Amino acid sequence: MELPLVVGVDGSESSLQAVDWAVAEAARHGLPLRLVYASLWERYEGTAPADGTEDASERVMAAYVLDTAAERARRHQPEVQVSVEVVPEDPVSALLRVGHNAFALVTGSRGRGELAELLLGSVSLTVAGRAHCPVIVVRGDKAGLAGTHERILLGVGDPESGGEAVRFAFREADVRGCTLDAVRAWRCPVPETADHPLLAGDPAHQHERQASALLDTALRDGTAGHPDVRLRRVTVEGPARKVLLHRSAAADLLVIGARRRHGRFGLQLGRAAHTLLHHADCPVAVVPQQV
Repeated sequence: MELPLVVGVDGSESSLQAVDWAVAEAARHGLPLRLVYASLWERYEGTAPADGTEDASERVMAAYVLDTAAERARRHQPEVQVSVEVVPEDPVSALLRVGHNAFALVTGSRGRGELAELLLGSVSLTVAGRAHCPVIVVRGDKAGLAGTHERILLGVGDPESGGEAVRFAFREADVRGCTLDAVRAWRCPVPETADHPLLAGDPAHQHERQASALLDTALRDGTAGHPDVRLRRVTVEGPARKVLLHRSAAADLLVIGARRRHGRFGLQLGRAAHTLLHHADCPVAVVPQQV
């Protein structure tokens, strides 16, 4: 049985945008789509008013939100199998739990205050930083959301901690029949003294060659497994978060890896991931790697 693509919905415009993106993704991969609405009201049923008005209202709202989202998904992609579920948990716990049996989790990008279109909601950020399956945060401009660039952007990190992200990106480019831009950012430290050993020769060239070699190593398995993918290898000097943020304006999906260390709690996201989840111009896929 194929694992479903799971979408967290709450009735907001952001979550409905995530449904639109996810049902197209489910159609591409031939996956079922599962829409999840999470609420704690069942846990507190015993403290509700005697007439049950709050409980009934919550149930009606949950049913309406899911029915609306499901109808929207079926209208866009009638061939996709859509199921709905109300989960009596807080949204973060619910999505993390169902993510153990999901192809990926999809969330909207909900903001706050005057910068609502820029700031990532706490649920999406926490799920992206803790889930053990890929998490796609649907955000960006119209072109990125519509997939008109026909380009996947992969931020290549260390080979030992980014293998899952590489495989995810190749698979995504393959099923879409689009170009994969694999980017490795590099920095050239400034020597403290004029007689620093790196000054013997061209230090920038040395760092670029090292970045190119790491890129080759990281992409080797993906290239072998998906020989038909049009691959564009790029090494760029600069901070990874700035390099990828700039290039996200010409991508339909940005894929980055995230380390998941056993026994560690809290968010496990690097600085680049935080920046991209908040500001990228296209949807961002955070793919965990157990290390």
